Amino acid sequence: MAVGSFVPLSTFREYAPDIMWRRATACRAELERRRTVRQFSDRSVPRGIIEECLRAAATAPSGANMQPWHFVVVSDPAVKRRIRTAAEEEERAFYATAPKDWLDALSVLGTDEHKPYLEIAPHLIVVFAQRYGTAPDGSRVTHYYVQESVGIAVGLLVAAAHHSGLVSLTHTPSPMGFLNEILGRPANERAMLILVVGYPAPDAVVPVITKKPLAEIATFV
Repeated sequence: MAVGSFVPLSTFREYAPDIMWRRATACRAELERRRTVRQFSDRSVPRGIIEECLRAAATAPSGANMQPWHFVVVSDPAVKRRIRTAAEEEERAFYATAPKDWLDALSVLGTDEHKPYLEIAPHLIVVFAQRYGTAPDGSRVTHYYVQESVGIAVGLLVAAAHHSGLVSLTHTPSPMGFLNEILGRPANERAMLILVVGYPAPDAVVPVITKKPLAEIATFV
């Protein structure tokens, strides 16, 4: 069994309990401001901002450090139009056949088969999960805990976009095989979601929702 190289942990910073409390509270308050947005402005976002958000996402832990993700940033209007056309086709099929209770749950969020933001927003970040990798000799490299790893990276990406001053929307048309075709991605990758990123439209609105209190989502034993 190969043995990896190790170096002393030099990046950890310890804080006094009162500073820890302030930092934890500030982080929670910052993330509480985040809202999913469906009305986007077409204002441009500098590529460097998106690159920094992706670098933040790439710090996510992953199974055996395989980093089984690939992010395709789509800004070209023609490609965005193709994605919207294909996504809306899948969405029309979904809304025509989905169970009533699912549609009722979605109705309070104002969602339907129309996805204009896929063209309006300046950037679509399509997140692909790599089911396996490829070694230099062409052999397969097993990836571990792919869904979990990519899910953590997406969470960090959403948080990074919010922290940088942007809004986002996670869009998951099903099935998503058309994204491999449009974006020319290999067979070992499977699209997990489209993250729509940009500025909110001046008249953007969000639904009135609440989050479950801590007592309902956490148990301390």
